[in-house]
Amino acid sequence: MRSSVWRLSSALLMAICLACGTNVGKMSQAADDFLLNASPYTAEVEQDDTAKTTTMQNGLVKRVWKTDPNGACIAFDNLMTGQSMLRSVRPEASVTINGLDCPVGGLIGQPNHAFLTDAWLEQMKVDPKSMQLIHVEVGEPAERFAWNTRRHHAPGVKWPPAGVYVRFDYALPEMSGDQIAEFALGTGQATADSEGQTPSVAPPSDLGRTLLIEDEFASLDGWQTHVSTSHPRSSVSNEGKPGEIYTPANTAAFVERKLPTDTRIVEATISAGTDESSSWGPGIAVVFANRVVKFNLRPGGNAYDKFPLLGIWDGSRENPNAGGRMRLDFSQPWTLRVRLEGSKLYCDAKPVDGAWKNYGQVQLPSDVGEMAAVRLGKMDRAGEASDFSEPGSLVRLQLLRFAAYGPINQAGRAELEQLVEQHRQVRVSVHYELYDGIPAFSKWITVQNLGDQSVMLDRFTAEELAVVEHTNWVEFREGVAMPRPDYLHVETDFAFGGFTPSNANRHVVHWRSDPLYSTQVNYARQTPCRLVVEPTYGPAQQIAAGDEFASFRTFELVYDDGNRERRGLTLRRFYRTLAPWVTENPITHHLLSNNPARVREAVDQAAEVGFEAIILSFGSGFNMENTSPEHLAAWKEVADYAEEKGIELGCYSLFSSRGVTPADMIVSPEGQSPTHGQCPAVTSPWGQHWLATIRQFYETTGFDQFENDGPYPGDVDVTPRPPLQQGINDSRWVQWSQTAQLYRDLRAAGIFINAPDYYYLNGSNKCGMGYREVNWSLPRAHQVIHTRQNIYDGTWNKTPSMGWMFVPLTQYHGGGAAATIEPLHEHLDHYRQMMQSNLGLGVQAHYRGPRLFDGPETKALVTEQVVWFKEYRDILESDVVHGRRADGRDLDWMLHANAQLDRPGMLCVYNPLEHAVERELTIDLYYTGLTDSAIAKGADGTSTPLTLDSRQQSKVPVKVPAQGMQWLLILPPEQQAR
Repeated sequence: MRSSVWRLSSALLMAICLACGTNVGKMSQAADDFLLNASPYTAEVEQDDTAKTTTMQNGLVKRVWKTDPNGACIAFDNLMTGQSMLRSVRPEASVTINGLDCPVGGLIGQPNHAFLTDAWLEQMKVDPKSMQLIHVEVGEPAERFAWNTRRHHAPGVKWPPAGVYVRFDYALPEMSGDQIAEFALGTGQATADSEGQTPSVAPPSDLGRTLLIEDEFASLDGWQTHVSTSHPRSSVSNEGKPGEIYTPANTAAFVERKLPTDTRIVEATISAGTDESSSWGPGIAVVFANRVVKFNLRPGGNAYDKFPLLGIWDGSRENPNAGGRMRLDFSQPWTLRVRLEGSKLYCDAKPVDGAWKNYGQVQLPSDVGEMAAVRLGKMDRAGEASDFSEPGSLVRLQLLRFAAYGPINQAGRAELEQLVEQHRQVRVSVHYELYDGIPAFSKWITVQNLGDQSVMLDRFTAEELAVVEHTNWVEFREGVAMPRPDYLHVETDFAFGGFTPSNANRHVVHWRSDPLYSTQVNYARQTPCRLVVEPTYGPAQQIAAGDEFASFRTFELVYDDGNRERRGLTLRRFYRTLAPWVTENPITHHLLSNNPARVREAVDQAAEVGFEAIILSFGSGFNMENTSPEHLAAWKEVADYAEEKGIELGCYSLFSSRGVTPADMIVSPEGQSPTHGQCPAVTSPWGQHWLATIRQFYETTGFDQFENDGPYPGDVDVTPRPPLQQGINDSRWVQWSQTAQLYRDLRAAGIFINAPDYYYLNGSNKCGMGYREVNWSLPRAHQVIHTRQNIYDGTWNKTPSMGWMFVPLTQYHGGGAAATIEPLHEHLDHYRQMMQSNLGLGVQAHYRGPRLFDGPETKALVTEQVVWFKEYRDILESDVVHGRRADGRDLDWMLHANAQLDRPGMLCVYNPLEHAVERELTIDLYYTGLTDSAIAKGADGTSTPLTLDSRQQSKVPVKVPAQGMQWLLILPPEQQAR
């Protein structure tokens, strides 16, 4: 029986085109192009009870999940090009709860990870360690938070965006005692090429076990030392520091001790330091009566792979790339562990603060004998004390900690059963939204605790996709980045510390190699073709009984073309759809005064010339953190006055880079530093007071705008700050969450937010367009060119309204009289050029100074520019098509295009030269939606007929005055008489 919900008339057409071999990418460039007309592309969900699948599609992209025998994504298709993007099945998510890692959904048993067939899917199985699908719910997207639409924004935007929603609920099934033991064991079978995860998860060492030995090397008491004789400085206690090894790279220097007879686990934390050896790399060796097994770091890789790996000596031969040829990061300490389970040794490892994963197993012979001793440090390939024939240069490294544990005891088994039962009381839901008119999904997970005890969510992976690689390089070479898949743009709302999505998501969106993909062309298996979306730290959040944790949102946008402009337009459509408040674009004066009387005068000026907002700028002296009732009451009166005049009032507060009491400052982990040199902790008493002060200010005064100069930029904090923050693992999550919630609350209240960081998806309106601040100290003529260059460069990925620019009415950073516009009436031509360069490209600048005009001529100039902008606002704030970048040597220009408007295009051309220029420009009018013919209508009302060729390009005559601008409306031919 089949049940489905159809909302998409174009889906059938798309399917027919694919079946007939039609080039859908070509088709989408014409009448069906979603960038010209998105209306045919309505999202739908289809649930097929016969095939046991759930499908989300909108005619542009499609994603399919198997719902039996488990929930698993089995297809992710680009319907615009006909390309299948998924090549291998992976879990839908993963969670680590109370130290125990658990995949969510997925199927295992795929024999080749280069492609996926229906026949293989029929044979694939449920991972016994995974949560299993128990319910599917279908609905519509809900708003992530409220948007108070109190000011002008782009026409036609919807919040929440239209589309469809699916929720997949997962839980662990009931387990027998043997299954529970298997679940916790972390068998390591998932490192095999036929399985669906890599490397396999592994349990905590102390799970149901007794700690037998723990040593942090305050001394070497209880240890025997073995040191190479090849160099007089060789030592395992270098310069009197126990555990610090100093010896030539390819020599032996280690410590050894006997083990209790009931030892089942040994582990050692090692900092590789300057060691770049391979077989002699530092590690841990277990000595049996008849065999030595060694597990070691290989900073120098192996004969083929000159990058960090792990190695195993199983007693007879060496595996120089244990767990697969995965490039590892030994710049931080790693913990190596060998655990005995029956007749097998499991070799597990994890980076500092990372998760245990299994990298291989060793089957022991029946006559192996007892586990008698352990060796730590640098040994030969077989775990013995010989040196290589070429010792190499001296290296320095450190043994940091050793521990040994006994077998799982009766109490441990009970603890294990209790832990698994707690897991069974957890529901993990995987949520998806697909939107009308745009090839974009969003995804997030929620973790619900249905038990009667709190649980710790240590870590989670929100997304793992094994996708088709961008290209296949046979070799890997240091210093040459291998291309990532370029057809899929991925970002999250867990974004900060950057002006671009890539920089702001570097800590959460990871393109990694896929060791399961053994048939890839790259011999070292280093092709970045596996998307993993997970926090670098934590979140380490307690979930109380009955509570629910929600992850960040992951957004996946599919491109249909490699053209830079088309990709930029697609990304800008994404922001207009998923963060439509970015289309708010008020004309704003940055006022340098905190005198209420002077502010009222500035309000009057702004109202007279048509400006829409005033921000009491940095350097104004205004203190929005003054909480005295008199201060707040006085400024409420000013805000009320501004509102009567139709002017929004805002102010400024610095957070990141601010210096406060040392106890309230973020303390970075060793080797790291705050993004901006210093930063207060949001979770400190000072940070909590700051948050409360900001909220109180807006609730009390009625101010309308907030300039937050540097919100929390993602700095990790090692300091425990109870009850909010426990330390390094939860610090980033908690401080981001509190900052994001402030922004969401301000968005719901209708507060406009300027923030120099990538908080768009959490409610901010603008980030900087991208400029060097000291350039506003350059001579005025330079600033004009830089302005248009910065806008040209910044609007590839930002809409014009997403980035602010800067106009120094008074001195900023320096430059004196040559760099500023004041006295305004003496520099009217430059003032006009700066306003035209910004407004003509749809961008708002910070007009920073004490006044907007200083006489009737200046007032007339500013009014003229503002009136013109408001007349054509809808097209000016639409997307831009990049023409020629400003260089000061010839005309530069950009085209505004919006096929949904009656005035679908406006060409703005600038002349930096000292003489007028008259010529024809070849302009691509495709994104205006016009075909065959159009008209160009100038400021004087004169219309010029245009003929468009087969590529929708046209010769457009322009005549631009010296140091001036010309604008031309691009209209349908039927508007010629209007």
